[in-house]
Amino acid sequence: MTQLAPLDFRSDTVTRPDEAMRLAMSAAEVADDVLDHDPTMKLLEERVADLLGVEAALWVPSGSMGNLIALTVHLRPGDRFLAPRGAHVLDNELGTAAWIAGGMPHPLECDAGPGRVSPDAVRAAAGTSGPYYTLRTTLLCLENTHNASGGSVTQPDEHALLVSAARETGLRVHLDGARLWNAAVALGLPPAALTVGVDTVQVCLSKGLGAPVGSVVAGSSSFVAEARRVRKMLGGGVRQGGVLAAAGLIGLDRIDDLAQDHANARTLTQGLVELGWLVDPPETNIVLAGVPDLERTLTGLRHLGVYAGPMAGKVRFVLHRDLRTEDVTEALRRIGSAS
Repeated sequence: MTQLAPLDFRSDTVTRPDEAMRLAMSAAEVADDVLDHDPTMKLLEERVADLLGVEAALWVPSGSMGNLIALTVHLRPGDRFLAPRGAHVLDNELGTAAWIAGGMPHPLECDAGPGRVSPDAVRAAAGTSGPYYTLRTTLLCLENTHNASGGSVTQPDEHALLVSAARETGLRVHLDGARLWNAAVALGLPPAALTVGVDTVQVCLSKGLGAPVGSVVAGSSSFVAEARRVRKMLGGGVRQGGVLAAAGLIGLDRIDDLAQDHANARTLTQGLVELGWLVDPPETNIVLAGVPDLERTLTGLRHLGVYAGPMAGKVRFVLHRDLRTEDVTEALRRIGSAS
């Protein structure tokens, strides 16, 4: 029996650097980033800061480290931070926000739509200062796109109202923008339009943009100076990091390519619906499908050579640059043949 070539929809983190990216990595100008600030790393950080509309940026090995650095700078032990229920900082970072950054997480119900909270919810949760032994709410963490809700997008007017509510109640704002590039492409806006008013933001290079590793955390120059210290504390100092930064620079040139991933997500959704699946309409590159038996469905898909993953009790398919439109068609053919 001929084994089917695997089609990997588990995540956009499975993308592999192509020849152009590998050539850029091999030719990168480098130096010891801890001692001298690697020149290619510096170029990447300046370019990301410009795209995000902030003063400065810092490359980090992962989005989780970028978020943790921001929370470590923002929080002190005894502080509480707010985040939408299902946020990555709450559910997918091993509790480091509490364990290392020292903050007590408080999930907000998504009362404004999938993955989105209302300004009133922020105001109500922020509350007022109580006795000395009560938690101090000091930070609001937003996520755009919101992964667990299927890559849902926060519009700039919604974002502005949330930032305003945070300011009214004395909160700082961190934006987990691991897939902010997807949100910007979906809305047809520059990324900086989605970061207005935040204190810090983290963006990922190793998902849809195809770099093999790396994220960037950004904000004011004073924040980045402290973030560099915290990165070193966490073991994230890099030496000739330009080899990795070069891949990130190539990825930034390909932001507009994400529109194809979004189109493929819509194609996959339409095909699954025609096969009788219950699918949430995608806003970006993530497709969530409800099924009666999650584990059985995932196992069945794997036998067909279609790799997917679980998310929020549903099957998650993630479209990315290593999956072509023909691959989506083939995945639907395989799923249809087993129905």
